Amino acid sequence: MIPVCRIEDLPEGESVRIEIDATTPAIAVFHAEGGYYAVDDTCSHQDASLSEGWVEGCFVECPLHAALFDLRTGAPTCLPARRPVRTHEVSVLDGMIHVRPAVREEAVA
Repeated sequence: MIPVCRIEDLPEGESVRIEIDATTPAIAVFHAEGGYYAVDDTCSHQDASLSEGWVEGCFVECPLHAALFDLRTGAPTCLPARRPVRTHEVSVLDGMIHVRPAVREEAVA
């Protein structure tokens, strides 16, 4: 588990971007609808940071072309995005938000 921030440092409707290392994609952590969610930070449609998007309910709108993603599942809910973004496990321990990055799937040849 990777520590992200204290719960008081991530107000409702806000997000934070975390970078783990040079080989792991950045992750966006959101506080929405009273819960915490984490998805890959890069929109699946084009190279835009979802942590810079707009949060409404359990959805984030990409700041580039307004693709909308469900923070609970990573699924896009409208065009232009067609592919989901990967979700990650989030937990809160002693007031600290932690993320367990999902295992990257190997490309199929």
